[in-house]
Amino acid sequence: MRALRRFFRHEGGASALEFALVAAPLLMIIVGTVEYGRALWTQQAMQSLAISAARCIGVQQTHCTTSGSYSLAKTRTWVIGEAAKLGVPLQTANITVNASTTCQGVSGFATVEISYVFVSAAPQVVTAMVLGPTLRANACFPVQT
Repeated sequence: MRALRRFFRHEGGASALEFALVAAPLLMIIVGTVEYGRALWTQQAMQSLAISAARCIGVQQTHCTTSGSYSLAKTRTWVIGEAAKLGVPLQTANITVNASTTCQGVSGFATVEISYVFVSAAPQVVTAMVLGPTLRANACFPVQT
């Protein structure tokens, strides 16, 4: 009986037990915060890239033109290359480009739309991102003539 009382009064290891109870939820919060930050950064990177691509078409930069005229293939290749530099693996199907369209009711604009399914680096921890949210970015820029 005395040994049992001594066992229940013994405080050695209490800190280890408390840490074990708190560590898992704390780790999940930290990983979730990092993954949310990565998703937000990816969204912003895609938006910046869409703006740059629309501008590239609008002012006919060499990245987006062949022999002085707009080239869909060259534009998509440039966007994919720039996205790869940012760590966002895009495919041709992720990029929609229109060199002559309307934007908010005004004609003469180039539009670029980029979509990407975000993949979590820790899908077992951040279960909300297992299927991957689809991030979308779009931009308009007036075409210079």
